[in-house]
Amino acid sequence: MSTLDLRADPVEITAALVDIASVSGAEAEIAAAVEAALRVHAPHLEIVRNGDAVLARTHFGLPERVVLAGHLDTVPVNDNLPLERTGSGAGEVLHGLGTVDMKGGDAVFLHLAATVTTPRRDLTFVFYDCEEVDAARNGLGRIERELPEWLNGELAIVGEPSNAVIEAGCQGTMRVELRCSGARAHTARAWMGSNAIHALAEPLNRLAAYEARVVDIDGLTYREGLQAVRVQGGVSGNVVPDEAVLAVNHRFAPDRSPEDAEKHLREVFDGYSLSVVDSSPAALPRLGAPAAAELVAAAGGRAAAKLGWTDVARFAGLGMPAVNFGPGDPTLAHTRQEHVAATEIRRVAEVLRVFLGYEG
Repeated sequence: MSTLDLRADPVEITAALVDIASVSGAEAEIAAAVEAALRVHAPHLEIVRNGDAVLARTHFGLPERVVLAGHLDTVPVNDNLPLERTGSGAGEVLHGLGTVDMKGGDAVFLHLAATVTTPRRDLTFVFYDCEEVDAARNGLGRIERELPEWLNGELAIVGEPSNAVIEAGCQGTMRVELRCSGARAHTARAWMGSNAIHALAEPLNRLAAYEARVVDIDGLTYREGLQAVRVQGGVSGNVVPDEAVLAVNHRFAPDRSPEDAEKHLREVFDGYSLSVVDSSPAALPRLGAPAAAELVAAAGGRAAAKLGWTDVARFAGLGMPAVNFGPGDPTLAHTRQEHVAATEIRRVAEVLRVFLGYEG
């Protein structure tokens, strides 16, 4: 395995990372490549391996610290490896799994780790595993349990795709199940039973009539959502079902806590049995924090609300302002058509170079 050249153009680093397959749970090869490259090209950093995560940080004794975090894993391959390149110069585009989510962001962070040798703030880089699977397996959670001091700072930047625009905060997400009961009967004598699936008509009507909030927080617009995502019921083609389950996903704005969101859902579905299946908190934008404001200024003064959940919420839970900032269109993530413009990769690198105080 050849060592990644972290001093090269971040576009070339992206290409090299994409060609290292790293589906969730199989990140050992890419973690080894990242660790080896950092040890060769970033001798000024303390480097630690934690499972299939690689962590690196400066120790200059500066008054503030910025954490830059990116996951190394991807969703499963969908006939979109190896990397393909089209165009040239300003029109060059990289196609392939991970170009958007999120090896372009990882490449930028790795390049900065090697080249920002005299930053204005101390820096921590976290390249972690298993973000694309169950939250219990997320490498950031393991790092928080085992090496919590590595996640401390005044600002966290997560390199998730954001069209090279600062996306602040994130929505919370909650999934609930609503259950309706009935009584079984033969469908030839359906009047002798009670159809639990039919009983879902009323909660489905409430969903159809639901008007989601649009919330302004710190000048950013967050749109909430409430959607049925699964209906389950029935035991046989000739039996009236005695139980039916409606799964609902709620995306809530950062001004709601998970407790607020649950209370709201119980009001919407008053009269029905409701259970929370999973929940992740939102993150407030907190763009007024000095480091966050400086980053937005370096990016041209523009910021947008993050419509979705990302690991910025984990950092917000640690008391830190956190933003998403990475190359690529997030609507292309997890699709066979993933692709990223080389200009976006270079733009993110340049903005962060200015913000971090590039001297290398």
